Amino acid sequence: MAAQSKIEWTQNTWNPVTGCSKISTGCKNCYAERMSKRLQAMGLPRYQNGFNVTLQEDLIELPYKWKQPRLIFVNSMSDLFHEKVSTDFIQWIFNTMVHCPQHIFQILTKRSERLKELMFSLPWPPNVWVGVSVEDDSVLHRVYDLQQVPAQVRFLSCEPLIGSINCLPLENINWVIVGGESGPGSRSMEKSWVDSIKQQCEINNVAFFFKQWGGVNKKKNGRILEGKTWDEMPTVSVFPLV
Repeated sequence: MAAQSKIEWTQNTWNPVTGCSKISTGCKNCYAERMSKRLQAMGLPRYQNGFNVTLQEDLIELPYKWKQPRLIFVNSMSDLFHEKVSTDFIQWIFNTMVHCPQHIFQILTKRSERLKELMFSLPWPPNVWVGVSVEDDSVLHRVYDLQQVPAQVRFLSCEPLIGSINCLPLENINWVIVGGESGPGSRSMEKSWVDSIKQQCEINNVAFFFKQWGGVNKKKNGRILEGKTWDEMPTVSVFPLV
């Protein structure tokens, strides 16, 4: 439930919640669903419910044990703001993050409406970053919801990027991650879509991170754009990122 991560923009994952449900076209080929089914087939007790939302209460205080500062992706196998996760449980997770200021916690959600609904019921210390997934321009409402959240760092994950987004609202946004879909049945990403977002980030002085081209063989396709990797991070942080 907590491990070193191969995700390029983080270091560790922490999953006090597992399981989710699809709410938009970006969820079609969900890697977490695919992984959950694999882990269930392997007989892992935490995944006996498959991809049904499951609260892993015994993991909520795990970050207290990690003394070295690290970037932590919260709920890589779920969505913290899923409707089946109670407000009390979300507040419990936030309490852990507040009391672990040595870490940076990265929360990513597709449920921006609930994020907005609860934002004043939650603490927002500088080590808690929050972002929304934006797969194409049909879900830009998520960005508008995010822009109202009183977090010090707000970010967008345009992954899987499955359509062009030529008017990305970037006011009060600190960081944009772009990546193509990977795995079986992955949908292709056009270079022009990536170029457009990168240009918008440059114009608005927003950190740009290019994660991958994706495809069935994402390792082969790599993550080189214009002859280099793009690993920009938000300039605001609570400890030096190394």
